[in-house]
Amino acid sequence: MARSWLTRLISLPIDPILGALYPLRAAWMIARTPKLWGYLIAPIVVNILVSLGLYAGLLFPGLKAIDALQLGIESRAGEAISQLPTWLHWLDAASGLIGGVLDFVLIVLLLLVTGFAIVQFGTLLGAPWYGQLAERIETDRLGAANLPAPEGPLAIVQDISRALLFEVKKIGLTLGLVVVFVAIGSVPVLGTLIAGTGGLITSTLITCLDFLDAPLERRRLRFRDKLKTVLVHLPATAGFGLVCLFVVSVPIVNLVSVPVCVMAGTLFFCDRIFTSSSTSGLLTQAPSDPFGDRTHR
Repeated sequence: MARSWLTRLISLPIDPILGALYPLRAAWMIARTPKLWGYLIAPIVVNILVSLGLYAGLLFPGLKAIDALQLGIESRAGEAISQLPTWLHWLDAASGLIGGVLDFVLIVLLLLVTGFAIVQFGTLLGAPWYGQLAERIETDRLGAANLPAPEGPLAIVQDISRALLFEVKKIGLTLGLVVVFVAIGSVPVLGTLIAGTGGLITSTLITCLDFLDAPLERRRLRFRDKLKTVLVHLPATAGFGLVCLFVVSVPIVNLVSVPVCVMAGTLFFCDRIFTSSSTSGLLTQAPSDPFGDRTHR
């Protein structure tokens, strides 16, 4: 026991880096495995359509709103500074610098929100293809014997029900965390910093759940067990989720990064979760309820 805790302590600084490398490992795997390319065409097309829709409906209007806000702030600041004594007119340059920093922060936040939305819609609409892709990778790395047995023809109805319930619970978790962090954000200065950090943590957590979902859902884990799996494997999942959130927030890159991150999540599962003693019990559980979370409350 002492040795396991010591090993865990030593690995803490390394685990986030190892987790962050999985998207790069997935991209390299795609480049050298042409057999996987056929699994990527349909989800990439779906992701391109989703991204174009979100760019038109969210990103471009958001950029216009930021420009309008910036012009309004500059105008009011200029009027206020013009009323000050001449020796204080240096504040004009300072306000311009502050405005530039604010503009940059708002654009980054808008890109993160857009990327987060792309993940939510892209993974939901591309779920059938991502499931096949993840199953192929699991078969290659774990062997067919370690995959759950195929289910009957009615499983598709259960899959749709579980997928919808998963999305509802993610929304509930997100809203709950947002309410908490917004409340904390009302505290001057420090509260704003904590709220901003909390927003990033929330986005990272949900992104991590999305990209690890294919192999976890195949084993019919309840939502709480999926969440527990992510938390148990901290800080590696934090590094993984942060990098995935970043790459899906970069315009153009996010047209193809969602499939890469799905592959990365499956590789992460095979290497770190499936072989981990801390989650081996969860992976062998199969809730009797087809909706996955009505039993064992």
